[in-house]
Amino acid sequence: MTAEGIALSSARGRWIVAATVLGSALAMLDATVVNIALPAISRDLGAGVTGLQWTLSGYTLALASLILLGGSLGDRLGRRRVFVWGTVWFAAASVLCGLAPNIEVLIAARLLQGVGAALLTPGSLALISASIKAEDRGAAIGLWSGLGGVASAIGPLLGGWLVDAVGWRAVFLINIPLAIVVVLVAAKHVPESRDPHASGRLDVPGAVTVAAALGLLTYGLIESHTVALILGVVAVGVFVLIERRSHDPLVSPALFASRVFLAANLVTFTVYAALGGVFFLLVLQLQFAVGYSPIAAGVSTLPITALMLVLSARAGRLAGRIGPRIPMTVGPLLSALGLLLMLRIGPGSTYLTDILPAVVVFGLGLSALVAPLTAAVLGAVSTDRAGIASGVNNAVARTSQLLAVAALPALAGIAGSDYSAPEVFSAGFHTAMLLCAGLLLLGAVIAAVLIRGGNAPTADCPPHCDMASPPMAPRRSD
Repeated sequence: MTAEGIALSSARGRWIVAATVLGSALAMLDATVVNIALPAISRDLGAGVTGLQWTLSGYTLALASLILLGGSLGDRLGRRRVFVWGTVWFAAASVLCGLAPNIEVLIAARLLQGVGAALLTPGSLALISASIKAEDRGAAIGLWSGLGGVASAIGPLLGGWLVDAVGWRAVFLINIPLAIVVVLVAAKHVPESRDPHASGRLDVPGAVTVAAALGLLTYGLIESHTVALILGVVAVGVFVLIERRSHDPLVSPALFASRVFLAANLVTFTVYAALGGVFFLLVLQLQFAVGYSPIAAGVSTLPITALMLVLSARAGRLAGRIGPRIPMTVGPLLSALGLLLMLRIGPGSTYLTDILPAVVVFGLGLSALVAPLTAAVLGAVSTDRAGIASGVNNAVARTSQLLAVAALPALAGIAGSDYSAPEVFSAGFHTAMLLCAGLLLLGAVIAAVLIRGGNAPTADCPPHCDMASPPMAPRRSD
């Protein structure tokens, strides 16, 4: 690699993008294909709603808790090294998921999968920023974003086909050949890089405390355990104190001195909590209540991703001209309207009249929101802090999704084996959609009140590749 970096047009440059896209696709695919497989997992392993919650939450818990630590490890030990470690770890955990004899083993394996994702995800975009020469970096990031969006788009379709044709275990085992390709390409073509300014100790106390806090909160919400909830809240307070006193904090308190950064993360928390609940429950409703097959349920949600692929870049350019406030206000409102339309989805629903209008309006709202939100986060801080700012925003989004999946079923009255009673599950689903619509409305209000005028730069800010997973990891990159 030259001092100026590698040209995107070179063979090596294309290999670097290919390795990082495939690596991030591993984590992104698991955010979509596993949702489709949940009903089959429930039938095969005899899992109730709580078991399905933990199947999703275990992965997100480990990822949200450790993603910032994973980025710090890459900066210090080598981004390619940690990226490869994470890929191998993720593949090994995927084997355990695919072979799980019961729901308890599957949940444990999903926790391990999340650890691997926390190691590989921060390195994905960081390797592009560190390796590709500056004048090609924007194009490389755009290519990474677009190809990642394609991976997200095919996720529901691939997951549905695998479950129908092979079985739910194939959803996890498909990761193995992908991981082998990623490791081989990264080892041969991706140069090693580190952050020369990374110094000091890793914030291990902060990482342990935030993991404990999220674990306690998740357990308390899923299992309705009051003591765990109280201890989780206390642990959050301890984490804040640790970060304020640490010389090398995982989350720099100085970032939140920016009102726009604080507001954008509040919007992220409310909006992505809603998205976590929607994408968890919608595919279950389509299969349990409407009677769709896994592949039909996956195809039903494709308009959301298709709209985002077509419109997100345009929304980003619009936000660059008029500022992020209006898109960040209108987007959640449109998405909330889509959720109100989802109240028509239930036993006897038809796709063209009941399901398609809801997912189209919902997708239009997300398309208006996601790129301006990312632009607001990165535009609120100086360029040299863009990586940690995006990493914090990523962690906030993952955390809100984690807590939503843990809390919503109980709040909506979905429990035990309600999936076997379509009318009962539908009633809970409708309540959950109303709650999620309320979260989206709150996000719109926060954006309208706290995000002020001014253009947020969007040139190097890729739109979110997956509506269920926001800014992909620190751009020390991302």
